[in-house]
Amino acid sequence: MTRRLALVGLGPGDPELVTVEAARVLNEVDYFLVADKTASHPGTADLIAMREAICERHVAGEWTLVPVPDPERDRDDPGDYAGAVRDWHEARAQAFERALLEHPGDAAILVWGDPALYDSAIRLADRIVERGVVDVTVEVIPGLSSVQLLAARHRLVLNVIGGPITITTGRRLVDDAVDHDNLVVMLDGALACRDLPDPAAWHIWWGANLGSPGEQLVAGRLPEVAGDIWERRSAVQADQGWVMDTYLLRRV
Repeated sequence: MTRRLALVGLGPGDPELVTVEAARVLNEVDYFLVADKTASHPGTADLIAMREAICERHVAGEWTLVPVPDPERDRDDPGDYAGAVRDWHEARAQAFERALLEHPGDAAILVWGDPALYDSAIRLADRIVERGVVDVTVEVIPGLSSVQLLAARHRLVLNVIGGPITITTGRRLVDDAVDHDNLVVMLDGALACRDLPDPAAWHIWWGANLGSPGEQLVAGRLPEVAGDIWERRSAVQADQGWVMDTYLLRRV
C-alpha cells in the first residue's frame, strides 16, 4: 500500500513561524522523522529539541518523533565535493528508508527552514522513490526560510529596484562577487566575505541562528563589522554547539 511521505518545512525554529498548512500536515501523519547528527556533533541535540517544541506546540494529542542517525559526509577530499555529497545523499536515503520500513503508516520528515533552499530533503525523498524499496507518495510543504527572516529582522528588501538577487554559498562567493552586486550567502562556515578583494565596497547584513533564543544580528560596512561577526559567530558556536548563519552582501 502506498504511504504518504510529507517533507514539512518548519521554518527557522521558532514555533510561532510554523505555517498553518505545516501544522495541519503534522496532525495528519502518524510519526515524524528527523536527521540525528548528535553522534558526531553532540551540540546539535538542540536542533532536535527545537523540533520537539514545535510538535508540542502544534500537534494535538500524542506524537512520535523518530531520530534517524545521520551518516557522516566525507570532507577529506575538497576536490570531489559533488561526489562526496552524492555518496552522502545515498547513505541518507538508505537510513531514512530503514526507518520507514521499521515504522508503518504515513510519515513527515521535519525540515529546517524551507525544503527548496539548500536542503537535501527533496533529493532524499526522490532517491527513496527511485530505489523502490518503500512505496511512498511525496509531498512538499514549504516553510519560512532563514533568508526571509534575515530580511525581516533587518527590515530589508532583498532586491534593489528592478535588480536581481544572487543566492550563493561561501564556497563560491569570491567568484560570484565579481559579476554580482547583491548576494545572499549561505553555508559559509569560514565567513568567506572576509576574503573579498575589495571589502570596503560592500555592506553586510548578517544573522545567526535566526528564530532561536540565541539569535544574533549585525549590519554595517564589511570592514567595520567583519571582526564582530566572526566573534559573535564563534561565541554562538561555543555556547550552543551549532551555528546556522546567512547574510546579504550589497555593493555600496
